[in-house]
Amino acid sequence: MLSAKDIMTRDVITIKAEATVEELARILMEHRISGTPVVDDENNIIGIVTENDLIRKNKRFHIPTVIRLFDAYILLGSGKAEEEIKKMAAKTVAEIYTEKVVSIEEDTSLEDIATIMAEQHIHLLPVLSGSRVVGIVGKADVVKAMTHEASK
Repeated sequence: MLSAKDIMTRDVITIKAEATVEELARILMEHRISGTPVVDDENNIIGIVTENDLIRKNKRFHIPTVIRLFDAYILLGSGKAEEEIKKMAAKTVAEIYTEKVVSIEEDTSLEDIATIMAEQHIHLLPVLSGSRVVGIVGKADVVKAMTHEASK
């Protein structure tokens, strides 16, 4: 059975949190990738940033509905308005990346990778050794590996 070490991209393009959103967009376009791990100065993973984070930055802002009941104001809908505003005004990767990273190890099986991606709606999985990025697995890698397995 194939594992992450067999299908991962080893030459991982990473980005620092202080990089600008424009630099991020340029890197994603130039390398034709959908996201990249965010690393600190020692190359330890601190987050992940994807095309979805850039898209969210440019989405339409929905103002939450507020109703007044007696002398109280009640906010209906998303309680994340402040967070949305911050992301929409972001200038750096630090302001839009996701800190909670779902990652895998080199010995994670193809079946487990596919399960994680499907169940958690994740399209990009950093492969870690400790806290260091040693590879990355994307949807295309999984599909390619499944095709390879099926042809055996």
